[in-house]
Amino acid sequence: MAATWQPVEEGFKEICGLLEQQMSPTSDKSQIWQQLQHYSLIPDFNNYLAFIFARAEGKSVDIRQAAGLLLKNNLRGVFKTMPQGNQQYIKSELLPCLGSSDRHIRSTAGTIVSAIVQLDGVGSWLELMHTLVKYLDSNDANLMEGAMDALSKICEDVPQFLDSDVSGLSERPVNVFIPRFLQLFHSPHATLKKLALGCVYQFVMLMPKVLHVNMDKYLQGLFLLANDSAAEVRKLVCAAFVQLVEVHPAFLQTHMRNLIEYILKVNEDGDDEVALEACEFWSAYADAQLPPENLREYLPRLIPVLLSNMVYADDDESLVEADEDDSLPDEDKDIKPRFHSSRFHGSEDADDDDDTVNVWNLRKCSAAALDVLSNVFGDGILSSLMPIVQTKLSTTDDASWKEREAAVLALGAVAEGCINGLYPHLSEIIGFLIILIDDKFPLIRSISCWTLSRFSKYVVQSNNHQQGHEQFNKVLMGLLRRMLDDNKRVQKAACSAFATLEEVSIKIIVHTLISFICIYMFFDCFGVI
Repeated sequence: MAATWQPVEEGFKEICGLLEQQMSPTSDKSQIWQQLQHYSLIPDFNNYLAFIFARAEGKSVDIRQAAGLLLKNNLRGVFKTMPQGNQQYIKSELLPCLGSSDRHIRSTAGTIVSAIVQLDGVGSWLELMHTLVKYLDSNDANLMEGAMDALSKICEDVPQFLDSDVSGLSERPVNVFIPRFLQLFHSPHATLKKLALGCVYQFVMLMPKVLHVNMDKYLQGLFLLANDSAAEVRKLVCAAFVQLVEVHPAFLQTHMRNLIEYILKVNEDGDDEVALEACEFWSAYADAQLPPENLREYLPRLIPVLLSNMVYADDDESLVEADEDDSLPDEDKDIKPRFHSSRFHGSEDADDDDDTVNVWNLRKCSAAALDVLSNVFGDGILSSLMPIVQTKLSTTDDASWKEREAAVLALGAVAEGCINGLYPHLSEIIGFLIILIDDKFPLIRSISCWTLSRFSKYVVQSNNHQQGHEQFNKVLMGLLRRMLDDNKRVQKAACSAFATLEEVSIKIIVHTLISFICIYMFFDCFGVI
């Protein structure tokens, strides 16, 4: 059937018509879906989809892609029960599509190919392996990119399938592909370099023998691409180095100084995603429990970079959220019960709602790195940190509010790791934060609440003398005021900080006193008192 199957013209037109209707914004999607489901009962329906995807040159790429994606979804449920002839027909139609001149068709073909490999393994489709090798060795950009796109998806989904003995092949597929991936690091095409980096990345955890033997070539390739003109390539290089630090740091031992210099440089990359990937290195290094002395000499250069990256970017979503105020009606998510749990080690976003998608960005990663470094080096980072923090906090103009906010975030980030060095100055720091929780900028008020919560233990411990008691009351009343703030983000930060303070002070402050203050503020808010 693979060689002789041909679609019936009427069926071809009807299915194409349904796919076209499905893409129309005014169509009845449910009715069309029911019709497609009806067609799916026809034994060779998926052959039609494969034919439309691979050969319907007169149709738009969108229609062909729709057929391909529907085919992929159908195969997940029926491939193993399909007649052998239908399986072979679909496979034979897909292979040429990997080299299509249209990248959308190539990409969709790779997606379907990967789905079939997941369902049926490599051994039942030896022609695929031979074709991929042929395409990679062809020097035709379309063929090479199509093969790499398919391989990248297979490597991501089922890398272990390629690192297994396959009946009919003289060696494991990974032994054939890894050297070719490494060779593509030298390609002039950014897409091929990106796909090759991604493929090798998937095997580092498995560490097949062929990669272990070629580790020097892999590292040489990474350093070769370290300053590539394509940001996506540089990002993947950083991700590869971070991965090696996490799982196989011994391979980097002789390269560590050069690597640290490189990561420090790329931490200031003009592309935020590259800088973010580089910033992950510092926490990964600490988590791997590598010798801290390797980093110590770089702290005077690293700390300023982290602080600079902790300043809100102009496109940060939090800047938009900060414009929300009590003039907007509350949504369910704003007023649903929130159950506090202590997260003294968390970031300022630790208590965000579970259904809120928090985008991990350079600012948050830099703050996390500073937190980790403070726990590794303790007070040793203060000589590099505090002069910058003091300079930022000394600014008073509106244009510098983001710098002040970042300085407050930095104080909160090192609150635990540098507590001994900060201790003589904590009364002054707390006093300054008490002022900042009434700042005109909501994000400064918000971060000041969080940073105060990071110093909760000190605030409570100092309660046993007059000055400390007065400061404790100011913190308490300040947080209560901010719980009534016009800004929802500030309200949440104040509630979280108040809960942390109460948790720490529960044995010192009588519950009834706190309850009385809360009730007083509640009635005062509504003009009862």
